Amino acid sequence: MERIVQIERDGRAQKLEAQGLSYHSWDDYWNEGVAYKFTANQVDELEAATNELHDMCKQAVRHVVANRRYEEFGIDRRYQLAIERSLEHQGWSLYGRFDLAYDGVNPPKMLEYNADTPTSILESAVCQWYWLEDVHPQADQFNSIHERLVSRWKQNPYLSAKTIHFASIKDNEEDWVCVHYLMDTAAQAGFNVKHVYVQDLGYNSETQCFVDLENQDINLLFKLYPWEWMLREEFGEFAATCHTRFIEPMWKSILSCKAILPVLWELYPGHPNLLPAYFSPDKLNGNYAKKPLFSREGANIELYRNNVLEVSDTGPYGAEGYVYQQLVDLPNFNGNYPIIGSWVIGEESAGICIREDSLKITTNMSHFIPHYFD
Repeated sequence: MERIVQIERDGRAQKLEAQGLSYHSWDDYWNEGVAYKFTANQVDELEAATNELHDMCKQAVRHVVANRRYEEFGIDRRYQLAIERSLEHQGWSLYGRFDLAYDGVNPPKMLEYNADTPTSILESAVCQWYWLEDVHPQADQFNSIHERLVSRWKQNPYLSAKTIHFASIKDNEEDWVCVHYLMDTAAQAGFNVKHVYVQDLGYNSETQCFVDLENQDINLLFKLYPWEWMLREEFGEFAATCHTRFIEPMWKSILSCKAILPVLWELYPGHPNLLPAYFSPDKLNGNYAKKPLFSREGANIELYRNNVLEVSDTGPYGAEGYVYQQLVDLPNFNGNYPIIGSWVIGEESAGICIREDSLKITTNMSHFIPHYFD
């Protein structure tokens, strides 16, 4: 695994915007002045670790449900039966993304699993692929994301829902881009697609379906809106009993909570792709990451070394509680700290992306870096 300086393409801004990446220049988000180079063996290792971690996470969800450990996950008892039904009968999932610490030498280590609302999918699936064709046409890239998405849509069990609605929140361009790219993949799979803002969703008590602004029943809804937010709101109660089917399904509310980290360590102690994690820091010898049960883009995470706070990020999270995960040193490339985003489409590893930060916590100021391998 190497970080290699690259020559930026002429007209890169126009190319990225033509591909739909409208926010590429925000805080220098897209950085093709460097790239990460892997070996084929390293790619194989990332793929195998991702597949195994995904299987372990599914088993961990079943363990949580079977043992009714909902309180540790901050899940209201009103939704527990709906989660169980979701897991057993309505469990079809589109995608997710692991965040992994990896230096190309030691086994990849799971930092967390964004299995509910992962973004950066357009740049992962499309933009870095076209960068590869322009800059390293003789090389390869660990990236079959687009093809797998189209194929996965064709496998969904709700084929009677000829229209798939896609919801994102207003005034969030990154979410809008992510949702519209996924709409395009569903359209390529043969579905009619329709966008609706989360704030504009309604509910029809007669049909027991969510509805859009035209009062059309929503039979199948992809929502780029976290379950932990949705289930705290007034219409969240409807989600537990309605006829609308959701992508991602409600059982993903378990995986979207960082309480899954100590559960995984409990079930698979010593696994080479896991870091020790607990609901208390007592067993971690003063070297740990303190993570809110729910947080995004590194917010409210604190890193401790020898019981001394080393680095932290602010944010609105933490009221529900924390978990504690053994501190791991990210690879350091002249003050740049990359993490691997490893995509799961359906049930299989499908490719990676890399986000790089000047902090040891990957925040919303991180940069997207393309990759390739020989």
